Amino acid sequence: MSICVVGSGYVGLVAAACLAEIGHRVVCVDNDETRVKNLVAGGVPIYEENLPELLARYRGQSLRFTSDLEAALEDCEVVFIAVGTPQSATGAADLSYVEAVVSQIARSMHGYKVIVEKSTVPAYTNEWIRRVLHRHGVDPQNFDVVSNPEFLREGTAVADFLHPDRIVVGAGSERAAMLMKQIYEPLTNGSYYEQVKAIPGNCNLQNPAKLLVTSAQSAEIIKHASNAFLALKISFINAVANLAEAVDANIEDIAAGMGLDSRIGPKFLKAGLGYGGSCFPKDVAAFHWVAQQQGVEFQLLDEVRKINERQCDIFFNKVRTALWTLRGKHLAVWGLAFKANTDDIRESPAIVVIKRLLEAGVTITAYDPAAMDRTKKLLPPSDTMRYAGAMYEAATDADALLVLTEWSEFAEADLAALNRKLRFPIVVDGRNLFDPQLMQDKGFTYLSVGRPTNLRTTIRHGSSLA
Repeated sequence: MSICVVGSGYVGLVAAACLAEIGHRVVCVDNDETRVKNLVAGGVPIYEENLPELLARYRGQSLRFTSDLEAALEDCEVVFIAVGTPQSATGAADLSYVEAVVSQIARSMHGYKVIVEKSTVPAYTNEWIRRVLHRHGVDPQNFDVVSNPEFLREGTAVADFLHPDRIVVGAGSERAAMLMKQIYEPLTNGSYYEQVKAIPGNCNLQNPAKLLVTSAQSAEIIKHASNAFLALKISFINAVANLAEAVDANIEDIAAGMGLDSRIGPKFLKAGLGYGGSCFPKDVAAFHWVAQQQGVEFQLLDEVRKINERQCDIFFNKVRTALWTLRGKHLAVWGLAFKANTDDIRESPAIVVIKRLLEAGVTITAYDPAAMDRTKKLLPPSDTMRYAGAMYEAATDADALLVLTEWSEFAEADLAALNRKLRFPIVVDGRNLFDPQLMQDKGFTYLSVGRPTNLRTTIRHGSSLA
């Protein structure tokens, strides 16, 4: 099938590459000429596992890049809209980019098209897309609007697309539903998983991807409700972690005990700095706004957001407790991205913590395996904000180390070497990467999230560290 994907960001680029991977002819459109030229020349603008391989495999063949939407629409049967829907000042999703694309599609349409919402949008966006098309004089017989929300995690987005927990299609006509089923058939009948070069994952011929057909409104809410619920789990376990820490309990044991309950499950019960990225903060706010607009009280979502924001405050206070005073201190930071295996720093708790520390008069030397280039644009190198080429280099002569992102290479650190590099063996771990007893045995003052610490050691030696 010939498919047009509008937008080459995290969602659009992954969708375009994966649609080519399952056998379709795809043209990916973006109005950023520089980005398009970079993609045509072989560039990979985002850090995502398996994506460089897929782009190299299909670029210039079944996957093309262009800035000419009108030309791209000529031969395609289905148009996926995957442009940004940033959060506005009210908390609502800003749909101006979606509207602009739909208007341009309306002016360029010839024959029947299925227009697919792939961006995360609030309920009734499908109806607004219909209205925009009508206002531009498009015959209702010449289009259907479908909601096909993405459920991709940054860092594993390619595998998530090709091995989904579910594919949700919100369609108002049988014709559109059948076209969408045809698009995803290599995944739903399992044939893709038999290919030699198939990306590995949880699905296979015996357990293929599952496709759920709903109304467009239900599909839109499924996306927001899913992300809000996952954010709820993260905020809940962080609130429990704060209680656990207050009574000298261990949040790791608590989460394990909760996760063994099949009704709860272990996923997203990892205490830490809270959630970040481009999805959870925006989607929780947008879902709350949609509920308010419909007269539905959904105060739980507001509490989810407040708990998440407090996690950075709590961590900042841990750092201050460990060091007594902050002004003039030199701190090493491991991790800048909002999560491991991505270079995305949008809404990153690490960036929130770093900014507060800089305001408090701290000098920071930071290291991240993937996110330093993006961070340098936001926090340029200076006398107080430095960047290291390796994690041990960042730790050299620092008064303490802060762990802010859960990269596996940090968890595998040589603790003896780390101790020698630091000026004082203090580690404040916002991701619970290390075992507290092991850290104490290795001579560290170690503070983590929701677990007992050797805080008395910190206080006893505080005067010598100030």
